[in-house]
Amino acid sequence: MCLGELKIVNLGYLHVPESYIAAIVQTAARKNQWPLDKVTFSTQVTKWQNIDDFNEVIQGVCLIEGLYLEGSSWDSTNHCLIEQSNKQQMQPMPLIKIIPVESYQSNMNNYLPTPVYVTSDRRNAMGVGFVFEANLPTNRHLSHWILNGVCLLLNTD
Repeated sequence: MCLGELKIVNLGYLHVPESYIAAIVQTAARKNQWPLDKVTFSTQVTKWQNIDDFNEVIQGVCLIEGLYLEGSSWDSTNHCLIEQSNKQQMQPMPLIKIIPVESYQSNMNNYLPTPVYVTSDRRNAMGVGFVFEANLPTNRHLSHWILNGVCLLLNTD
């Protein structure tokens, strides 16, 4: 790990969070000598709720904190999406790993491609709001969650 490299980031604090994600992918491509157009990333929800719970050494990944789940709830026991409980509109998510991989290694079976937006308006004042897509595990059909409007948010407004 080089000095100054961030391993845990709250994307909600960044002015242009999508550029940080792009930097992670570019750094991994350069380090592993992968063609940039063949590199993407996968996401993995961890068991840690916040930075204070974090106690492991990580290499080659970045952890994202401060995301909120809207339209469903997160089951920490079974590690998947579940129905919202008690009409809870937003739920804080555990830390999420961003793992750069070559595109052919990406397996998205039983994962919901969940959009990550800056605000609950799903756009900001400039009309831009989509940051990236996180893949969340699910036991239900993807259309169920899409119709529920499931997304992740960087800010609770």
